[in-house]
Amino acid sequence: MLSFMTKEMTPREMIEALISIPTVSRDSNLELIGFVRNYLAGFGVDSHVVRNASGDKANLYATVGPAVAGGVVLSGHTDVVPIDDQDWTTDPFCVVERDGRLYGRGTCDMKSFYAIALALVGEMGQLQRPIHFALSYDEEVGCLGAPDLIREMSCVLPQPEAVIVGEPTDMQVVTAHKSIFYFHTRVTGHEAHSSQQHRGVSAVMIAGRLINWLAERQQRCAVDSPADSGFEPAYTTLHCGCVQGGTAPNIMAHHCEFMTDIRSLPGEPALDYFNEFRTYALEELLPQMRAVCPDANIEFDVRAQVPAFAASEDDAGVTLAKRLTGQNEVNAVVYGAEAGQFQEAGYSVVMCGPGSIDQAHQPDEFITLEQVEKGTRFVRDLIRYLS
Repeated sequence: MLSFMTKEMTPREMIEALISIPTVSRDSNLELIGFVRNYLAGFGVDSHVVRNASGDKANLYATVGPAVAGGVVLSGHTDVVPIDDQDWTTDPFCVVERDGRLYGRGTCDMKSFYAIALALVGEMGQLQRPIHFALSYDEEVGCLGAPDLIREMSCVLPQPEAVIVGEPTDMQVVTAHKSIFYFHTRVTGHEAHSSQQHRGVSAVMIAGRLINWLAERQQRCAVDSPADSGFEPAYTTLHCGCVQGGTAPNIMAHHCEFMTDIRSLPGEPALDYFNEFRTYALEELLPQMRAVCPDANIEFDVRAQVPAFAASEDDAGVTLAKRLTGQNEVNAVVYGAEAGQFQEAGYSVVMCGPGSIDQAHQPDEFITLEQVEKGTRFVRDLIRYLS
């Protein structure tokens, strides 16, 4: 039984409390983790922290109810994206209600989901099977925190029936997402005057050929992929998001570097595309570069590698989400999440949470009060199901 030693909060109050703690990915999330730990401790609930290597960020997991198999994990990430260069009309870290919406960074993506569940801990006193909270760090920069969290949970927690990843899906049942694969490419050329290109190797020009390869490979994906994949767009995408290099228009660039983002369909490992790209760079372009300058080089650094997610409609997690929402249809989303990591670890996973991804990462991010109400009903129905 829970011991009530703390002030219960409404979902709205908990959303306000969590939004007021800035947890941009580049900064620490320990203040939020400490707040959640203290809140749960007030109900007599122990929580466990899994820190990163430097100790300035942490995951948290906690079990409400009996430590038996068959419970449900509620998964969410604590970090939010930056507000830099965004034109907000409200304070991003203070919830403002206007026209049936709650504005604030993280209201949609995705603090409201676990804020609702935390607010309802006081209603979980009759659970026969547990609810496990699983809160991660650095999801927004490549799902970096979840692997350590999942490994520890797999070792110490009784096997749950399902994991519900509460990304903003408009409370629709989602059974698939694409992968996340980030990598950095650094090209080292040889400087020369731009009028004497036979004497140098332009790192910028080589990078341009590599980036063009990404565009052409994506065009092939668009032609070859089945139109009924369930995703929009229906094919794997390969995208260069930022480029830096060069000194002046009349100097052949010594260095150029860029970041690539591959979002592959389930069943199409992003690593396969990366290996194709790497082969083109090292076997076709690099010999041409070294024929001019033996010190020329192309280097790669994989920054994030998150598997795609695909669940069948009869998976336990999907069946449960359908039951709780009353829906029969399922959906796929093109953005990546931690669902693929949980599934890769052997869990039955589904994605379902309040808010729309259309508002995520935007200035004046918001969640509607209607979505908060739907999310609250969903968690209350889950509590009844497990009681």
